[in-house]
Amino acid sequence: MTDYAKLDAWIDAHFDEEVEFLQQLVRVPTDTPPGNNAPHAERTAELLKDFGFDAEKHAVPEQEVKDYGLESITNLIVRRKYGNEGRTVALNAHGDVVPPGEGWTHDPYGGEIEGGSLYGRAAAVSKSDFASFTFALRALEAAAKPTKGSVELHFTYDEEFGGILGPGWLLRQGLTKPDLMIAAGFSYEVVTAHNGCLQMEVTVHGKMAHAAIPTTGVDALQGAVKILNALYAQNALYQQVTSKVEGITHPYLNVGRIEGGTNTNVVPGKVVFKLDRRMIPEENPVEVEATIRKVIADAAASFGTDGAGITVDIKRLLLANSMRPLAGNKPLVDAIQKHGEAVFGEPIKAMGTPLYTDVRLYGEAGIPGVIYGAGPRTVLESHAKRSDERVVLEDLRRATKVIARTLSDLMA
Repeated sequence: MTDYAKLDAWIDAHFDEEVEFLQQLVRVPTDTPPGNNAPHAERTAELLKDFGFDAEKHAVPEQEVKDYGLESITNLIVRRKYGNEGRTVALNAHGDVVPPGEGWTHDPYGGEIEGGSLYGRAAAVSKSDFASFTFALRALEAAAKPTKGSVELHFTYDEEFGGILGPGWLLRQGLTKPDLMIAAGFSYEVVTAHNGCLQMEVTVHGKMAHAAIPTTGVDALQGAVKILNALYAQNALYQQVTSKVEGITHPYLNVGRIEGGTNTNVVPGKVVFKLDRRMIPEENPVEVEATIRKVIADAAASFGTDGAGITVDIKRLLLANSMRPLAGNKPLVDAIQKHGEAVFGEPIKAMGTPLYTDVRLYGEAGIPGVIYGAGPRTVLESHAKRSDERVVLEDLRRATKVIARTLSDLMA
């Protein structure tokens, strides 16, 4: 029996155990916000210990986490060294996830199985890859028995807020510097590039007044509408800017939240909205932010007469750079494509994604990486960030085999 066949057979024999492991992870909520994620890290470390894996617990200082807007973060590293020679390959998945929201037909923390899928918040993104990466590593040690190189598991808890206190914190603290890395993803493509993301909070200040005498006030909502119209006009122009990366189309802007005013009979004195600007890999984030700020400032300046204008405060919430392919990622891409096609029976394309992830932080540290893991062809199919998020168990099984085979190649 070849090493690949031995790896596959081990994963098949232990797949029920892998599914149970994932269920246990789904049953510990990691809603972010509020972001009290240390309990999940503690539970994960307990479960890993049952497999003989000692997880280092790296707690981000409490005040640093609170200043960031979250409650607790403990990042985990499992280090497995097989010899002094060879590469160190890291496998990273994030445990934090957006709250479940409404519309679920399954318990979002139940880990229920129906129709060949496991349901729950983070079942697909990306607690499934806590499972695929852990069991791929177990299979590697049990069946391939590597004698050189090393593997690290990085289970982190700050992807939803940008990764600065997740992988970013581990890298800044000098706690890890792998040669290559694979991050949580989906099974039918290996992602080598992704969009960047700029998020901003815009506060429009007017002057409250009684609705019976509106001329004594300055309507912040009307001012916000003028700014929003200018931003949406800019959004239409973005469709003319195209990326050369397959899987990525053009930049776009979304206003995802707006609030303001005090009552129906009061001229609104303040309106706040939050925007999300996705940047293709070819764009310069500094220029993108400067342009957005100018569009907002110009629109605000053109509102009102006789000094009865609005004022605007702009706060950057997040600036996540895009992920650009590093030349050193070829061994990862080649291995995943080879084994992905063998296991899934179809070609695995190397491409970009319009999402943004914390994988970019490894790239910025000079560590070549790709995104690959357990999941369907599209985010839409996974229901990630929507009700009834799920992972198809057969995708989980097969992705675990692809990762185990890939590690076997990289350790050789």
